[in-house]
Amino acid sequence: MNKTKIDWATMSWNPVTGCRHGCPYCYARRTARRFDAGCADPAPLPGGLHVLTEKIKATPYPYGFEPTMHRYRLNQPERQEEPQTVFVCSMADLFGRWVPTSWIVEVLDACRRAPQHRYLFLTKNPARYLELDHMALLPHESNFWYGSTVANEDAEAMYTMQGVAINSFWSMEPLLGPVDMSKAEGLPQWVILGAETGNRREKVVPRREWVDQIVQFCAENEIPVFFKDNLRAHFPDLPPSTFPWDDRESKTAKWAANFMGRFERQV
Repeated sequence: MNKTKIDWATMSWNPVTGCRHGCPYCYARRTARRFDAGCADPAPLPGGLHVLTEKIKATPYPYGFEPTMHRYRLNQPERQEEPQTVFVCSMADLFGRWVPTSWIVEVLDACRRAPQHRYLFLTKNPARYLELDHMALLPHESNFWYGSTVANEDAEAMYTMQGVAINSFWSMEPLLGPVDMSKAEGLPQWVILGAETGNRREKVVPRREWVDQIVQFCAENEIPVFFKDNLRAHFPDLPPSTFPWDDRESKTAKWAANFMGRFERQV
């Protein structure tokens, strides 16, 4: 586990790395390629998957961005006694279609062995949450938070997460277009808003009306919102960020009232 610059978590933990979504704006792929040692796996698993039982000192990504289970990292949460908010698999999509169910179960079991931490997961494949829940493999403990990437209204999470009794959040980073949250079949308990980073030629700069529509809906429905610094760089007058686990009812209601008052004055 490592301290992280991701501003909605205190640490990141990567027992699994690698992803096959192929997003053009992916920071994780760029990072992995910088440290890719080009190692050859003497015994890769079917499907091009890799498992490491011990650390390769030359690089944290010996097989680049190919899906890799770093089994030697599974005990790291237990060794960190001070409670942390942990972004699990910041360098992977743990719930991607290509990830073996056994890998996911190993990671979730490791989390359960260290209940002092709060665990945040994030995927572009939220249907996997439903699949695991139907198999009774998805933890429902209060310190597990299941996130879905919602970059625009085409996101799968808009239409698949209704009726699941888990802590859920949406990460709208990068925000690539308007999102009418009223169309969603199930609302999240928290929203993270952020802008695209990097120097991609087709880089999308979010519009203020996209942000205001989302924030107004969240205020009306008392959904706390976290604004990433990369979004504040475009809109420095955004209200303070809120976390859903910090006195949820009182702080969220106060934030919503303050935002709605500010929004009405602007109108």
